[in-house]
Amino acid sequence: MSAPLSRFRYYRLVLLVSLAIILPLGYWVRFSHGPLPEWLNDALGSVAYEIFWILLVLLCFPQLSPWWVALGVCLATCGIEFLQLWKPPFLQAARATLPGRLVLGNTFNVSDFPAYWVGSGLGGVWGRSLQTRAERSRKF
Repeated sequence: MSAPLSRFRYYRLVLLVSLAIILPLGYWVRFSHGPLPEWLNDALGSVAYEIFWILLVLLCFPQLSPWWVALGVCLATCGIEFLQLWKPPFLQAARATLPGRLVLGNTFNVSDFPAYWVGSGLGGVWGRSLQTRAERSRKF
Protein backbone atom coordinates (compact mmCIF):
# COMPACT_ATOMS: atom_id res chain seq x y z
CA MET A 1 0.00 0.00 0.00
CA SER A 2 2.89 2.39 0.59
CA ALA A 3 4.13 2.02 -3.00
CA PRO A 4 1.29 4.08 -4.53
CA LEU A 5 1.66 6.69 -1.80
CA SER A 6 5.41 7.06 -2.31
CA ARG A 7 4.83 7.25 -6.08
CA PHE A 8 3.17 10.62 -5.57
CA ARG A 9 5.48 11.94 -2.85
CA TYR A 10 7.23 14.63 -4.92
CA TYR A 11 3.98 15.71 -6.59
CA ARG A 12 2.29 16.05 -3.21
CA LEU A 13 5.24 18.01 -1.88
CA VAL A 14 5.05 20.60 -4.67
CA LEU A 15 1.26 20.74 -4.24
CA LEU A 16 1.73 21.40 -0.53
CA VAL A 17 4.24 24.17 -1.22
CA SER A 18 1.82 25.67 -3.75
CA LEU A 19 -0.97 25.60 -1.17
CA ALA A 20 1.32 27.31 1.32
CA ILE A 21 1.78 30.09 -1.25
CA ILE A 22 -1.78 30.48 -2.57
CA LEU A 23 -3.59 30.43 0.79
CA PRO A 24 -1.94 33.48 2.41
CA LEU A 25 -1.75 35.24 -0.95
CA GLY A 26 -5.49 34.76 -1.49
CA TYR A 27 -6.38 36.06 1.97
CA TRP A 28 -4.02 38.99 1.61
CA VAL A 29 -5.49 39.99 -1.75
CA ARG A 30 -9.09 39.49 -0.64
CA PHE A 31 -8.83 41.42 2.62
CA SER A 32 -6.17 44.02 1.85
CA HIS A 33 -7.12 47.67 1.78
CA GLY A 34 -4.38 48.71 -0.61
CA PRO A 35 -4.49 50.70 -3.82
CA LEU A 36 -6.65 48.19 -5.73
CA PRO A 37 -10.40 48.76 -5.96
CA GLU A 38 -12.49 46.52 -3.71
CA TRP A 39 -14.11 44.69 -6.65
CA LEU A 40 -10.65 43.72 -7.98
CA ASN A 41 -9.55 42.45 -4.56
CA ASP A 42 -12.73 40.38 -4.45
CA ALA A 43 -12.20 38.98 -7.96
CA LEU A 44 -8.54 38.12 -7.36
CA GLY A 45 -9.50 36.53 -4.04
CA SER A 46 -12.05 34.38 -5.90
CA VAL A 47 -9.39 33.32 -8.39
CA ALA A 48 -7.12 32.29 -5.51
CA TYR A 49 -10.08 30.48 -3.86
CA GLU A 50 -10.57 28.33 -6.97
CA ILE A 51 -6.87 27.57 -7.27
CA PHE A 52 -6.70 26.64 -3.59
CA TRP A 53 -9.53 24.09 -3.87
CA ILE A 54 -8.07 22.55 -7.02
CA LEU A 55 -4.64 22.13 -5.44
CA LEU A 56 -6.19 20.74 -2.25
CA VAL A 57 -8.20 18.12 -4.14
CA LEU A 58 -5.10 17.17 -6.14
CA LEU A 59 -3.12 16.86 -2.92
CA CYS A 60 -5.72 14.45 -1.53
CA PHE A 61 -6.21 12.59 -4.83
CA PRO A 62 -2.99 12.97 -6.87
CA GLN A 63 -4.03 10.35 -9.43
CA LEU A 64 -6.85 12.60 -10.72
CA SER A 65 -6.51 14.74 -13.82
CA PRO A 66 -5.99 18.42 -12.95
CA TRP A 67 -8.37 19.35 -15.78
CA TRP A 68 -11.22 17.21 -14.42
CA VAL A 69 -10.56 18.48 -10.90
CA ALA A 70 -10.65 22.08 -12.17
CA LEU A 71 -13.98 21.42 -13.88
CA GLY A 72 -15.40 19.76 -10.77
CA VAL A 73 -14.24 22.57 -8.48
CA CYS A 74 -15.67 25.17 -10.86
CA LEU A 75 -19.04 23.43 -10.93
CA ALA A 76 -19.01 23.04 -7.13
CA THR A 77 -18.15 26.68 -6.44
CA CYS A 78 -20.73 27.88 -8.95
CA GLY A 79 -23.23 25.65 -7.16
CA ILE A 80 -22.22 27.14 -3.81
CA GLU A 81 -22.71 30.61 -5.30
CA PHE A 82 -26.27 29.70 -6.29
CA LEU A 83 -26.75 28.16 -2.84
CA GLN A 84 -26.32 31.66 -1.42
CA LEU A 85 -29.78 32.45 -2.76
CA TRP A 86 -31.20 29.84 -0.38
CA LYS A 87 -31.42 31.02 3.23
CA PRO A 88 -32.56 28.12 5.46
CA PRO A 89 -31.71 28.45 9.18
CA PHE A 90 -28.98 25.77 9.14
CA LEU A 91 -27.10 27.52 6.30
CA GLN A 92 -27.57 30.91 7.91
CA ALA A 93 -26.13 29.51 11.14
CA ALA A 94 -23.14 28.11 9.24
CA ARG A 95 -22.64 31.41 7.40
CA ALA A 96 -22.59 33.22 10.76
CA THR A 97 -19.22 31.57 11.50
CA LEU A 98 -15.93 32.58 9.87
CA PRO A 99 -15.31 29.14 8.30
CA GLY A 100 -18.90 29.05 7.01
CA ARG A 101 -18.59 32.52 5.54
CA LEU A 102 -15.27 31.67 3.90
CA VAL A 103 -16.52 28.43 2.35
CA LEU A 104 -20.21 29.15 1.72
CA GLY A 105 -20.16 32.91 1.25
CA ASN A 106 -23.17 34.96 2.20
CA THR A 107 -24.24 37.05 -0.79
CA PHE A 108 -25.04 35.85 -4.30
CA ASN A 109 -23.14 37.87 -6.87
CA VAL A 110 -23.30 36.98 -10.56
CA SER A 111 -20.02 38.85 -11.12
CA ASP A 112 -18.20 36.12 -9.14
CA PHE A 113 -18.66 33.59 -11.94
CA PRO A 114 -16.01 34.96 -14.34
CA ALA A 115 -13.45 34.93 -11.51
CA TYR A 116 -14.37 31.31 -10.75
CA TRP A 117 -13.89 30.38 -14.42
CA VAL A 118 -10.54 32.17 -14.64
CA GLY A 119 -9.40 30.66 -11.33
CA SER A 120 -10.39 27.18 -12.44
CA GLY A 121 -8.51 27.59 -15.70
CA LEU A 122 -5.41 28.87 -13.91
CA GLY A 123 -5.73 26.15 -11.27
CA GLY A 124 -5.94 23.49 -13.98
CA VAL A 125 -2.83 24.91 -15.66
CA TRP A 126 -1.03 25.15 -12.31
CA GLY A 127 -1.94 21.58 -11.34
CA ARG A 128 -0.99 20.19 -14.74
CA SER A 129 2.34 22.02 -14.74
CA LEU A 130 3.16 20.60 -11.30
CA GLN A 131 2.15 17.14 -12.48
CA THR A 132 4.34 17.46 -15.58
CA ARG A 133 7.25 18.71 -13.49
CA ALA A 134 6.86 15.76 -11.13
CA GLU A 135 6.73 13.31 -14.06
CA ARG A 136 9.88 14.80 -15.57
CA SER A 137 11.72 14.54 -12.29
CA ARG A 138 11.02 10.77 -12.38
CA LYS A 139 9.84 11.00 -8.79
CA PHE A 140 6.14 10.88 -9.68
